[in-house]
Amino acid sequence: MAKGALRQLLPSRSGKLTTGLVIVIGITLFAIIAPFFTQNPRSSQNPAMLPPGADHLLGTTSLGYDVFAQLAEGARSSLLVGVTAGAIAIVLSIIFGIVAGYVGGWTDAGLRLVTNIMLVIPAIPLQIVVASYLQKRSLVLVAVILGVLGWAGGAVVLRSMALSLRTRDYVSAAKVAGEKTWRIILVEIMPNLLPLLAAQFLFAVILAILNEAGLSYLGLGPNNSITWGTILNDAQGGSALTRGAWWWFVPPGVLIALFGCGMSLINFAIDEIINPKLRSAPQAAKRVRKAGGDVVVNAEQEPEKVNA
Repeated sequence: MAKGALRQLLPSRSGKLTTGLVIVIGITLFAIIAPFFTQNPRSSQNPAMLPPGADHLLGTTSLGYDVFAQLAEGARSSLLVGVTAGAIAIVLSIIFGIVAGYVGGWTDAGLRLVTNIMLVIPAIPLQIVVASYLQKRSLVLVAVILGVLGWAGGAVVLRSMALSLRTRDYVSAAKVAGEKTWRIILVEIMPNLLPLLAAQFLFAVILAILNEAGLSYLGLGPNNSITWGTILNDAQGGSALTRGAWWWFVPPGVLIALFGCGMSLINFAIDEIINPKLRSAPQAAKRVRKAGGDVVVNAEQEPEKVNA
């Protein structure tokens, strides 16, 4: 691909992409680096319910835990759950979407039946039911539950795209050349779906982090682990709101919202790559508004010319 074509494909000076990357990379670096410079997040040697100060940047909990240390540890755990669940969801979406759409026949019918069943069953209530039956829930197990139960929507989109791509000339040429099915999917079809796969992965990560926070808030999150959701659950159990301990529940909520916002902005930028019409829509709207303004100005000037 020539450099000029690549420039046309990528959004020029995309504010969404820049802002999203800054937010996501910043939170990711915080999750990786901060735990090395904080005290033990499970240490209860500190005074209870201290407000933010020099010794404890975000105060302490009712049990004396340092909120900043827990927030850093929770960031690492929540991101681990999100990325793991997102990877599982995208792999299942590829199997039940791209493979089903390309192969067709009974394979497509069987995989589509499973996809439709997963779409009919509400994901969040099913996650709550499955998690409630498991007494021991590790971070990886929670991520697997979220990934296995959160792939169906992406599979539908990928299947429709695979149905369209399998009739292209280069795919037909690969079939005539005797290429194997798995190689055609990996080499001919999937590279053309990379922007869509990236968008689906980002959405799956966001959804997994939000769902994990919801499960943990209900007390169904990972056992003996600290995540943003478990911090919110502890804050509720410790009556942080009624006691005015805003520093206990506001920071994890803000980080969840910020990370979701950053990932969404990156997702919007990828959508602009997939559909160039989205990229040109703001300029078209500006031209329409400018044209409307010119019409109004000309209409105001016409009576003046008549009077003159």
